[in-house]
Amino acid sequence: MSKKGMIFSGVQPTGQLHLGNYLGAIKNWVKLQDTYNCIFCVVDMHAITVPQDPKALREATRQTLATYIACGINPENNIIYNQSAVSGHAELAWILGCNTPLGWLNRMTQFKEKAGEHRESAVLGLYGYPVLMAADILLYKATHVPVGEDQKQHLELARDIAGAFNRHYNKDFFPIPEPLIMGEATRVMSLNDGTKKMSKSDESDYSRIALTDSADTIRKKFMKAKSDSTMGFESLDNRPDAENLLTIYGALTDTDMKSAQAKFRTAGFGTLKKELAEVAVEKLSPITDEVNRLMKDSGHLDGILKRGAEKANAIAEKNLSAVKQLVGFLEV
Repeated sequence: MSKKGMIFSGVQPTGQLHLGNYLGAIKNWVKLQDTYNCIFCVVDMHAITVPQDPKALREATRQTLATYIACGINPENNIIYNQSAVSGHAELAWILGCNTPLGWLNRMTQFKEKAGEHRESAVLGLYGYPVLMAADILLYKATHVPVGEDQKQHLELARDIAGAFNRHYNKDFFPIPEPLIMGEATRVMSLNDGTKKMSKSDESDYSRIALTDSADTIRKKFMKAKSDSTMGFESLDNRPDAENLLTIYGALTDTDMKSAQAKFRTAGFGTLKKELAEVAVEKLSPITDEVNRLMKDSGHLDGILKRGAEKANAIAEKNLSAVKQLVGFLEV
């Protein structure tokens, strides 16, 4: 069976991957790998837009790869590598940056959120990383990108950059990548606050379920998840915490929100939390065990990244050479 097109996606190796990363991204990648040509990257260049400890970054890169595999991504059938191993990402980002108006970048809401009041001291990489994200995608002429709701703006920018490049050089060189938004759990919220996205950077460890948490820790975190005073789940209006827990339950059990809501219609939060915790333990414990097993052999993981980088470079070098010809660079 011929595959539909090329997918590019990746996760930063910062902190431990959590339930939001799994339900919002990696679980969907597993479904896509049989129908698309897939490149799954550990985007370590994006990670250094904020300070990183070098030793911890290397370890987190391996752990991110191990998590991909433990969740079901097959390194034999897909290209998996770390971004910094392919220099074409940085080269193409510079070329595309020279075709990207500052006004486009000024509209990026995530920079405003991350820089906050310290905008003047924010690094250039944090400001310009949407261009690097566009380069990640376009370097492989990806046709589709799995994205969450909060990433749609960056993909729109990548589409704009591809179109601008094609128009500037009067050639349909880059395909305009299409978003793939899958399922109801593309945006999993904090267990402490249903209005905020589950995040690695949240100060409270109880705001998230890490994919390396033990069964007891998973149970404890769900039982401490924020509740509201309304009994039952017949209505979710203005109840972000209740909606978040039902969304997670539905995603873990592959049921839609209406079915999850009907199941717990007259139940209390305690009943939902207990059942959700057990479902999460059942689904996540095998992933945790496999990550721990894989992390015992760093040489094996490094070998997978090396082979993946070689495959990625073969595609990247060909496409980048064509870009350089269009731009007018002399290759000798």
